[in-house]
Amino acid sequence: MLAGLPNYLTLFRIALIPVVAVLFFLNSDLGYWIASFFFVIACITDYLDGYYARTLRQTTQLGQFLDPMADKLLIASTLLLLVGFDHIKGISLIPSIIILCRELLVSGLREFLAETKMSMPVTQLAKWKTALQMTSLTILIAATPLTDYVYLHTLGTFGLWVSAALTLITGYDYCRFGLKHLSNELRATSSISPK
Repeated sequence: MLAGLPNYLTLFRIALIPVVAVLFFLNSDLGYWIASFFFVIACITDYLDGYYARTLRQTTQLGQFLDPMADKLLIASTLLLLVGFDHIKGISLIPSIIILCRELLVSGLREFLAETKMSMPVTQLAKWKTALQMTSLTILIAATPLTDYVYLHTLGTFGLWVSAALTLITGYDYCRFGLKHLSNELRATSSISPK
């Protein structure tokens, strides 16, 4: 069982997404607080699966695919729930859109680079960005529209804007990396093409 522990943790993170979603549909303070608890558990597994994969030397291709995919599913679904239940609205939709668009773009880049046998390394800034996103989303889940937690909602919204700024920076870095690799591939292809 220990051999697959990192992958099990990643799958557990994915399995928690519908749990969080169902709790939103209770539309009660208690439901939102329990949802934020399960969201935190899911975020903790993001750290643990990477930690165990490294320390137990159990890095697998499946894990390298599943881990970032689980993060994107968790972040994207939670953002959609927060928007749908009015925890995020108005101008605060802008960072949500930025984050979702960046996740789609990076997923496409990863898929393209995988076909060329080139992996896209995760930067330290991207890890900080993910941590800030998860923290902000946790706060926004707990700061329900049904209560007067204005300070919590303001803090979560501020964190969302900052993480959107980091999202733009890391997205630019990934795009630059992908385009550089693409231009190198095109140059290599043209140099071996018959004249």
